[in-house]
Amino acid sequence: MKKYAIYIGLVVLGLLFGWLLFGNSSNKEEEHNHNEVAETNQMWTCSMHPQIMQPEPGDCPICGMDLIPAESGAEGLLADQFKLTENALALADVQTSIIGNSEIDNNVIKLSGKIVENEESNAVQVSYFSGRIERLYVSFTGEEIRKGQLLASIYSPELYAAQQELITAASLKESQPKLYEAVRNKLKLWKLSEKQINQIETSGKVIENFPVYATVSGTVSEKMVQQGDYIKQGQPLLKIAKLNTVWANFDVYENQIDLFKKGQEVIITTNAYPNKEFKGKVSFIDPVLDTRTRTVKLRVVLNNTKDGLKPGMFVEGNIEGVSSIKEELLSIPSTAVLWTGERSVVYIKSSPNEPVFEMREVKLGNTIGENYEVLSGLQNGDEIVTNGTFTIDAAAQLQGKKSMMNKEGGKVVTGHEGHLGMQESTSSEDSNHSKMNERIKVSEVFQNQLKTTFDNYLVVKDALVKDDSKKVVEGAQQLLNSLNLIDMKLLKDNNAHNHWMKLEKELKSSTKSITEVLNIEEQRSHFKHLSSHLGSAIQLFGVNEKVYNQFCPMADNNKGAYWLSKEEKVLNPYFGDAMLTCGEVKQVIE
Repeated sequence: MKKYAIYIGLVVLGLLFGWLLFGNSSNKEEEHNHNEVAETNQMWTCSMHPQIMQPEPGDCPICGMDLIPAESGAEGLLADQFKLTENALALADVQTSIIGNSEIDNNVIKLSGKIVENEESNAVQVSYFSGRIERLYVSFTGEEIRKGQLLASIYSPELYAAQQELITAASLKESQPKLYEAVRNKLKLWKLSEKQINQIETSGKVIENFPVYATVSGTVSEKMVQQGDYIKQGQPLLKIAKLNTVWANFDVYENQIDLFKKGQEVIITTNAYPNKEFKGKVSFIDPVLDTRTRTVKLRVVLNNTKDGLKPGMFVEGNIEGVSSIKEELLSIPSTAVLWTGERSVVYIKSSPNEPVFEMREVKLGNTIGENYEVLSGLQNGDEIVTNGTFTIDAAAQLQGKKSMMNKEGGKVVTGHEGHLGMQESTSSEDSNHSKMNERIKVSEVFQNQLKTTFDNYLVVKDALVKDDSKKVVEGAQQLLNSLNLIDMKLLKDNNAHNHWMKLEKELKSSTKSITEVLNIEEQRSHFKHLSSHLGSAIQLFGVNEKVYNQFCPMADNNKGAYWLSKEEKVLNPYFGDAMLTCGEVKQVIE
């Protein structure tokens, strides 16, 4: 018994020494780790439910997935600012411009303008005989053509009969030379060459489908006919722009007309080539004042042999040696402005080196060509979004920032309070939600046409859910057809008209891209942008039906993507069967 008592005493003594040696250091280490965690202030979130934020790792209380370290959400941004990835900006073709119109500084006047086609160099390709277009060899606008290139083949009953007359007259040219010459001259009036006439005469065969060749070289700016159309003699087939020279058009205010004259040298810059300057001279000042905008048009002809300047580009013109005490004037392109109700908003790029944006309300004055005079809200030197404005606005809405439809920030649309995934409103409880969600009033007929488009969109969405790429193409083609049937004339309000024009361009572009590919991942990439713009259209005009805007944070390589649905139930179009129920409702558009 004494022996066992000694053993037990030794064990207890060993445990006591172990605690004294290691317990204290363990406590210190635990305290150090705790302090380290406290110092880093690390938060943990769920990749499926980013609204979950916890100070310690563990499981998501909604789906049970392991929590992951949360990135710093603020990124040093102010409350109303938001940031987009460079990839998102490129896909949406977002363009910005530094504003400043008619600003006189150090005897240099700055003008904002736009590149357009040189109308003096444009040509129209016509048909010199009537008939039916059997084959049109020009596929699309923007196609480059060369002089002498085959453009179309036309079946012409008149030309067919005239060729038979030539063959008959050729056998009588010795006895009736005047008849023979008359028939040949008749064919020459239809612009047939001597070589073609001789070929018909020598072969003794009639050409049924007669070729039409280009009379000039250039870029096809408009297709005016389609294959199978019946055309008349002299009817235009194509508009061809020769872009070796272009015009830079600037609008000049009435009170500054006397500062300009023909021959002044203008140095022109554009955001497309920030380190390059183009030089030209004032070639034309419109002698007639536009009474609606109180401006005159000033034109500069620019050499464009390298095809760097594209019609539609925004440019800035600097004219040196100008002195004036006239007040500074500021204008912005109409493409930069979004309207809702009585509000006009633009998006400014808050940081010159990073894609950080925020909404800014502006007060506009007179229309100046394709620009608007700015009375308040902006100042010279601000960088604003001039292309892709709807995409930026959609990003602001989905991040709960101030936006066109949500001037208070927070909740983006009215819906079910407390709904899973809905962002909490940052406004006070007594704020007027109707003001936060202003909608442009349009006719019920227009809403029904938009609803048909939405129904066809759902066909595409359901096909993506089932991984059926062929059905996706078929649905996208139906969607494109329904977009073409939407009657813009139903929009009587100018704001509604301008909004729809911008959205329609984006919707058709995304839908057409879907129809041109069979790879389902490419289809899903275009579908992401289609969903964004259609969501904006439905929020703006309504379809007299509840629409759910749903989101999956793991789509598009963990960048996240939205889609629209008639049902609250989640059926994810970005993964098919692999992750069919991945996602949640983010918005309810009433």
